[in-house]
Amino acid sequence: MRLRVLLFLLLCLGNSLYAQEINIVDTTQPPQSLADLVAQRSMSLMVAEITIQGNKKTRDFIIQREMPFKKGDRIAPDELDKKLELARQQLMNTLLFVDVRVYVNARKGNLILVNVDLKERWYFFPLPYFRLVDRNFNQWWVDQKRSLERVNYGIKFIQNNTSGRNDNLDVWFINGYTQQLTLRYDLPFVDKKLRNGFNIGIIQATQKEVNYQTTDNKQQFLKRESITRWFNRVDFTYSYRPDVKQRHYFRFSYNKERVADTVLQVNPLYFPEGRNTLEYIDFAYQFKYYNVDYIPYPSKGFQVEANLYKRGINKASNLWTLSSRAVYAVPLAPKTFLHLEGIGLLKLPFNNIYFNQRLIGYGFNQLRGLEYNVVDGVAAGILKTTVHKQVFGFILRNPFPSKTHDRIPIRFFLKAYGDLGYGYNNAPQPGNTLNNKLLRTWGLGLDIVSIYDFVFKIEYSFNQLGRNGLYLQSRNDF
Repeated sequence: MRLRVLLFLLLCLGNSLYAQEINIVDTTQPPQSLADLVAQRSMSLMVAEITIQGNKKTRDFIIQREMPFKKGDRIAPDELDKKLELARQQLMNTLLFVDVRVYVNARKGNLILVNVDLKERWYFFPLPYFRLVDRNFNQWWVDQKRSLERVNYGIKFIQNNTSGRNDNLDVWFINGYTQQLTLRYDLPFVDKKLRNGFNIGIIQATQKEVNYQTTDNKQQFLKRESITRWFNRVDFTYSYRPDVKQRHYFRFSYNKERVADTVLQVNPLYFPEGRNTLEYIDFAYQFKYYNVDYIPYPSKGFQVEANLYKRGINKASNLWTLSSRAVYAVPLAPKTFLHLEGIGLLKLPFNNIYFNQRLIGYGFNQLRGLEYNVVDGVAAGILKTTVHKQVFGFILRNPFPSKTHDRIPIRFFLKAYGDLGYGYNNAPQPGNTLNNKLLRTWGLGLDIVSIYDFVFKIEYSFNQLGRNGLYLQSRNDF
């Protein structure tokens, strides 16, 4: 009986293996797959040569790193135009060039010869420095009555692309509202694989005026004839860029700030425990992802930024900050696109000193139409929606001979926008009425876009407080 069962099991196992063998043979069909592979290779185009022209300073390997194909790669014919355009976009997004052309210069059978024509930016700028210290032009023009005492001026020595590796050396001598000396060097690639880099900087600054509190949703300032605030920082950043679209930054810095005793007299909670000096080490991690056609003013694609920040290693200076920002650009019609932008920010612990409570109205955390106001607190959310339409554009011919700047494109975009925001404060100060409520603004505007990431904005905005006005912005929000 056992022998019969054993023979039966062996027979079933043999049939199963035989069936599997037949199944394998039937499904793989190696001759057909090999024929398909040969056909695909015969139809594809092979990049036989890449010729780079116009890069007098930028190293070839810096350019090649940004390109989505290299010599010897095969490209399907229907993907060729997309690859060439992607190469152009990614090279422009290095911010090393004012113009880029990537095209097939010649074709021999299925071999293509690709040309990359570049016009480099000017890299050395001994520039006069003139900048308003207020958060925006309107605050300076109206609230501060166009005071020239609230202006920083000086000279900046900027050497971009110092060694041809997209590295930058900055030396700033600033006077006026802030007396500042800045030294900074940034080298994005130090290894052969072009993934690892670093940035190091030293800043020393003094001021005679300091923002010591917020009242009626506006910054309040204390000014003295002598110095009111001293600030020193040394920072080091390690950067990791595994591919063209992703960037990781790990920063470490030592900071020391001191304010005059008169600041503590008007706001004892400016620094912790009634101190006039705050000395701390901070750590930061930042992740950036770019998949857009043009970073300074995207009309298509997606980009995101996430930040984790830790200030201090003791209770006196303790602060955790988590923030994120995403921009999604969607084409709607020829030369018309939609921008959706979301911003989120959280600070811990909730009970913290005034120095740690800046929220809405600073940096990227702006609502158009509330330029005169700020919202302090510990958590915020912002949603911005904008429709852009290019209405006009022209090429300005440079009257002076220049191989790299003979053509200066200028484009004009009409836009309509609406913003929503919310800033939470667990203990808002009396008179600050914009905390813990939904904020709404909207308006129309005109953006002027040109080379060197230039974006000038003319906006007429309305807000829920029943106020409206014309606002001018010269910063790049992207």
